[in-house]
Amino acid sequence: MRPHFGSSLVFALALLFGPALHAQQVSPPATAVCDFDSSHQIAVEYAPLTVDLKRFAFGREIPFNRAWTPGGRPLTLFINHPVIVGDKELPVGAYTMFVIPSEKQWTLVVSRSTDTSGKYDEREDLVRMPMETGELSSAENEFSVYFAHEGPDRCSMRLDLAKQRAWVVFQDKK
Repeated sequence: MRPHFGSSLVFALALLFGPALHAQQVSPPATAVCDFDSSHQIAVEYAPLTVDLKRFAFGREIPFNRAWTPGGRPLTLFINHPVIVGDKELPVGAYTMFVIPSEKQWTLVVSRSTDTSGKYDEREDLVRMPMETGELSSAENEFSVYFAHEGPDRCSMRLDLAKQRAWVVFQDKK
């Protein structure tokens, strides 16, 4: 009787949580890089996330006003030369980043923690800053991170998913 109960429980859980798990499929880690010059770079490792646009909705699959870790893992930031984000200088090192989406404003959090388990601890925040946001002309079913050069010493990190784009500028500290 015990093995039957266990397999029934697994089946019942699959029925309950299967659609939610199917709505967000996680891919192997990807990397986005900004080369300020040949010796000054920043890189972000992230989990690309594919969503079913017919079922996906911000505020539901990705809750508003809470730290979000795409694919259950924070973005990881690596910098080999000091940079400025917002009004804060970040020294050389590795950091984790979290995004806090809301209906009107997204917030980027850079944490001194390098724990990639997905646990967010506000006491580890180094930078917490609002991100610029906009609407994409066509919906993207894959969460992606990339950099766009805005000048010789400036790159904007852009996050795209569904019809949303959020971005923030990183500036090389010369």
